[in-house]
Amino acid sequence: MFVGEYYHSVDEKGRVALPVKFRDELERGAIITRGNDGCLTIYKISEWEELVDKISQLPQSKPEVRSYARLILSGAAEVKLDRQGRGNIPNYLLAYAGVKKKVVIVGVNDRLELWDKQKWEDYKIEMESQTSEMFEQLSEYGL
Repeated sequence: MFVGEYYHSVDEKGRVALPVKFRDELERGAIITRGNDGCLTIYKISEWEELVDKISQLPQSKPEVRSYARLILSGAAEVKLDRQGRGNIPNYLLAYAGVKKKVVIVGVNDRLELWDKQKWEDYKIEMESQTSEMFEQLSEYGL
């Protein structure tokens, strides 16, 4: 399970060191792609394969399914970690997420999210101001 917030930097070659505690989980490699809310999402290979399988079973006649598949699949890139636990992030994904230099890697159970540090701080402030409403809405799902 991926949890927590980890602050890192992107080097001049577009590499980001992933948190040490997650490196074993990503030993087989990982897939990074466009995520929700302006971040990037990093999947273990097994989780990525499950997502692709789910996408392939959706009705391709629906425009929103085709759009989602295009956005997620065309943006995907394999990430192999080097000996120092760094993965290379393609420039088009860094641009999509508005990443400058400082990033936050956020554990979200079965995946990691990579955020530009300032975007993450802004997002957190906004979400923290809405916790009461959010918890109330989520109580409908038994949380």
